[in-house]
Amino acid sequence: MLLEPFHTFSETPDNLVLPKLFTCPFFYTPHPLAVKAAHEVQRYLTTRTDWADELAQGKMFGVLVVKNTDGQLGFLASFSGNIAGRACHNWFVPPIFDITVPGSYFKTEERSISELNHKITELENSRKLCQLEKKLSQIRQQANQEISLFKVLIRQHKAKRASMRQQALTPEQTAGLERQSQFEKAELKRLERRWTDETAKIESKTAAAKAEIESLKEQRKVRSEALQAWLFEQYVVLNGRGEQKNVRQIFADERSTEPPAATGECAAPKLLQYAFKNGFTPIVMAEFWWGESPDGEIRRHGAFYPACHNKCEPLLNFMLQGINVEPNRQKKQPVTSLKIIYNDTWIAAIDKPTGLPSVPGKEHQKSAYSIIKKMFPDADGPLVVHRLDMDTSGILLIAKNKEIFVALQRQFANRTIKKRYVALLDGIVSHNNGTISLPLRPDLNDRPRQMVDFERGKTAVTRFEVISIQNGQTLVNFYPETGRTHQLRVHAAHQLGLNCPIVGDNLYGEPANRLMLHAAEIAFTHPITNNWTIITADVPFQTN
Repeated sequence: MLLEPFHTFSETPDNLVLPKLFTCPFFYTPHPLAVKAAHEVQRYLTTRTDWADELAQGKMFGVLVVKNTDGQLGFLASFSGNIAGRACHNWFVPPIFDITVPGSYFKTEERSISELNHKITELENSRKLCQLEKKLSQIRQQANQEISLFKVLIRQHKAKRASMRQQALTPEQTAGLERQSQFEKAELKRLERRWTDETAKIESKTAAAKAEIESLKEQRKVRSEALQAWLFEQYVVLNGRGEQKNVRQIFADERSTEPPAATGECAAPKLLQYAFKNGFTPIVMAEFWWGESPDGEIRRHGAFYPACHNKCEPLLNFMLQGINVEPNRQKKQPVTSLKIIYNDTWIAAIDKPTGLPSVPGKEHQKSAYSIIKKMFPDADGPLVVHRLDMDTSGILLIAKNKEIFVALQRQFANRTIKKRYVALLDGIVSHNNGTISLPLRPDLNDRPRQMVDFERGKTAVTRFEVISIQNGQTLVNFYPETGRTHQLRVHAAHQLGLNCPIVGDNLYGEPANRLMLHAAEIAFTHPITNNWTIITADVPFQTN
């Protein structure tokens, strides 16, 4: 029997004023009550020496401050996934659906699929199949060799006959040469047919062996998909209005897709589900990372993080219906005009504010592009030559016709355009200058986050120089030599980079009023005048 996971605070702050709106899970500064609850969970974790090795590898935890049905203030705690192979542990809220129960349908079917995997692996590595594939390879090699040698012989005989025909030949000799040619052609066909038959026999045996494997793979695919679909139908969640839907329905309604693996096993949905089932009133929520950062990712021990978009956004959007949630501060007020900092007959540059996408996206139709199009109605072509992250402010270059666009794009491709960014980092950079080279790829489980991957990532190189250090923060110039998504943000925050996230980075650091990253300078060869052109934009945020 699990113990009640509702916990009271060891000390309740004096003159406590509860927030009127619930936490926006995708962009928030942790409320003092959430921080206090997190510290209580962290103290508890230090007592679980039996979990020490697993927790050292890193895990996301969540806290939800609530009022219970008696009006008593307290908090709930949860973790993402499992700990020690189990989803249920005293002190934490239970899972929405427990897939770890021994003997359950899920475990039974999972075991059957694992047996299929084992059988497939066994057949793929079987001695019989290996011998057949080896023999097939040998026969093909031998056939190619023998046929090739015979073709060489035919060509030699053909050349010899051609030479003989230059001489005076009797009708009988000419007929003999023709018979030899016809015989060799027929002999080649017989040889090719014989090897085709020999090869076909082994191919048939090999195909039969592989057909059994493919049949098992198809069984595995069908059963895996059916089990996954069944599983998501068991994750039935409540929302603030008392309505309920399963995870599969929610994703079908919001994204018209199947949910990603492990949807519903993150900390935040578990907390809300338990609160709604027990009639608790949610007050504030936060999630924090405990342990080492996973390979390639950026997670800081004890730091708070927003809920993931890939698995949790549709789920939490449904679950928070009926709850008064604070607005997402990441979604800025709409921008209707842009400051022009350079303008000639062919090229312009604007100073893009933070929070405005460079081009329209799925969720953001208002963009720098849509505003620029109205500002320069006579310009044609794609206009926006390059892009800045939505949260990054600064110089955006505009081509007023297609030819200029192509010319500037070519300079970007050849890396002859030079850019300088100014960033305020949370921490002290130990070197005055240097180069960061960490290959990047998207985090497929949590877009738009990026991660370092030395095997599959794309090359990403950034030079940096320290401008000043003050109050535990470092002001730097960044000079990107490549243009990967979130390159500067990851290179700043990653432990193999500067290990100092950009101030206000809600993905790789801690949120603030804005991301302290600004595209301050761009330099290029003007396609018409051929002059080296430098454009600068004032840094809009406080720098130390």
